[in-house]
Amino acid sequence: MSENAAFGDRLAQAVTDKKSVVCVGLDPRFEQLPTGLRDAAAASPQGRAAAFSQFCREIIDVVAPLVPVVKPQAAFFEQLGPHGTMALAETIEYAHRKGLMVILDGKRNDIGSTAAAYASAYLGAGDRSAWGSDALTVSPYLGADSIEPFVEMCDSRQAGIFVLVKTSNPGGGLLQDRRGEDGSVYEAVANLVTQQNADRLGTSGYGPVGAVVGATYPEQLAELRQRMPSAWILIPGFGAQGGSAADVAAGFDDKGLGAIVNNSRHIIFAHARPEFKESFGDARWQEAVEAATRQMNEQLQR
Repeated sequence: MSENAAFGDRLAQAVTDKKSVVCVGLDPRFEQLPTGLRDAAAASPQGRAAAFSQFCREIIDVVAPLVPVVKPQAAFFEQLGPHGTMALAETIEYAHRKGLMVILDGKRNDIGSTAAAYASAYLGAGDRSAWGSDALTVSPYLGADSIEPFVEMCDSRQAGIFVLVKTSNPGGGLLQDRRGEDGSVYEAVANLVTQQNADRLGTSGYGPVGAVVGATYPEQLAELRQRMPSAWILIPGFGAQGGSAADVAAGFDDKGLGAIVNNSRHIIFAHARPEFKESFGDARWQEAVEAATRQMNEQLQR
């Protein structure tokens, strides 16, 4: 589908074409890289950044035929300074060359012109933005006016955002579950997501404003699917954080659309998982990535 199509429709087409709802999280941690990549890397930010770039490219080579989207986590690249950000840019560009959509996990936001600057920097595939990502994760906790610059950029660049609604971490409830006269904070954020999509629905029935809802809260996921019928839901927490295929089932509509399920560590470091370590190990780590991706696809398809 053309990059000129609406984000929600492009994601629906990518999921349909790949017959997969898996999002592979690209969270490179140097200590967990395969031994060969670690040993070859120079002991400097530049050397580690080069290892991250190679690692992510080789993951993308494996998963591109199997999944519709990848999600680089900006923090793991940014910790290496300018060299790391160059590696992140290379990863985004390479993923697009391989036909994948890219959600940049940056959890950005601010108010006024600063929010507009974040939106301009990150939103828009290819040369539509400096970073070239299809979508960006966004924090809502500065209020509705802080979301609007991102939504406006989605309108002009056929991009998307994923607003943090109910996150997978145990401590998220401190704020997200806090209740007032009109319900919880996460319910208020979900209502905002639905409002922003109301006049922006594509042919798929989905708008550009998505939501992050963790697999670790399946009851709330079911509730929020009903509360946000026009929002793509990005579901973290599958695999290493304990979420299962049964936990994420309520995130989908009756056509099997409407949600993508992120898995980072259990895919990209699959060579270290007990069930793959003996068969593949470090020497065949890409084969372990492929096996883990296929396994997740099969679990979710069932």
